Amino acid sequence: MPATEPRWKAVADVLVHYSTAVQPGERVMIAMGETETFPLAHAVYESCIKAGAYPQVQLLSEKLRHSLLEHGSVEQHSWLPEIEAYGMDWADVYFGLRGAYDLSLHDDIPKAALAANQAAMGKISTLRWQNTRWCLVRVPNAELARQADTDLESIEDMFFAACLLDYPTASKGWHRQAARLKGSETVRIVAGDETDLTFSVRGRQWKVFDGKINLPDGEIYTAPVNQTLNGKIHFELPGVLGGQLVHDIRLAWKDGELIDASASSNEDFLLQILETDAGSRRLGEFAFGMNPYVNRFCKDILIDEKIGGTIHLALGRAYPECGGVNQSSIHWDLIKDLRQTGAVLVDGVPVLADGEILI
Repeated sequence: MPATEPRWKAVADVLVHYSTAVQPGERVMIAMGETETFPLAHAVYESCIKAGAYPQVQLLSEKLRHSLLEHGSVEQHSWLPEIEAYGMDWADVYFGLRGAYDLSLHDDIPKAALAANQAAMGKISTLRWQNTRWCLVRVPNAELARQADTDLESIEDMFFAACLLDYPTASKGWHRQAARLKGSETVRIVAGDETDLTFSVRGRQWKVFDGKINLPDGEIYTAPVNQTLNGKIHFELPGVLGGQLVHDIRLAWKDGELIDASASSNEDFLLQILETDAGSRRLGEFAFGMNPYVNRFCKDILIDEKIGGTIHLALGRAYPECGGVNQSSIHWDLIKDLRQTGAVLVDGVPVLADGEILI
């Protein structure tokens, strides 16, 4: 889609003026992931200039990452890129404009190398959320359409509708729903024979993602009390991390300890990620997807976790604003689709059933 497409400018204005509220004199890092993101990068750059800011653009690509993984040493795989790390310290605002790529690209890479590099990228992510105001966008391209089993026009239409939602109005509604969960103590997820997971959220806060750190956006989220995790969960949709698809993830905890983890594909990668650090076997987030326009599973977490009628749990780093304390260099969101069957009960009361939010 050409840079002159007016919807790119509309999305850029949401990012610059609503999502991050860029101010005159601020330093802005625009990270293009894949060359297809240039139309949005151009529009964001122009919007930042008009806002009186000082934007810089960098190019990132999974093809470049593949060269590192294929030809690099063990030390290079776990290397923390200094310029990227410096950029998180330099920038007041960070935009990650991420294009989709062929998920089979890294199939020839040993899983230990992928896991080590993913941990290094996780450290960069931690610097981003600690030091900047930021927003991540998965920019639609032909590869994303292929992943979603649809055509490019359809995936673009979904993207623009979801990004150009009236976020101020939607945000008010989501905050009202989050307020109704305030003071709740227990969450139970039930679906079929393979999912019955409970945990406490006592003392935790319910927060809203409303277009400020992701676009498209729409989540109500909190942080589990990990010591109370009991039960099991099956993710029928594949987990996606570092370009790897991990199908049929099954996890089980007893009194907060992970006692079982398996998958029908890439299980070795799953187990490597679970050994990343002390916090990677625990949960950092529980959330409801809330965006009414995101309705297609794209094998891309930045979009999929927003699907209305789904929930997701994240292995690893917790959001401290929820009162979460789990620390990790990873934050891996796994989607549980409850649009057909299943429920979430909060303090014994259904708040999501068969894809319908009941709050």
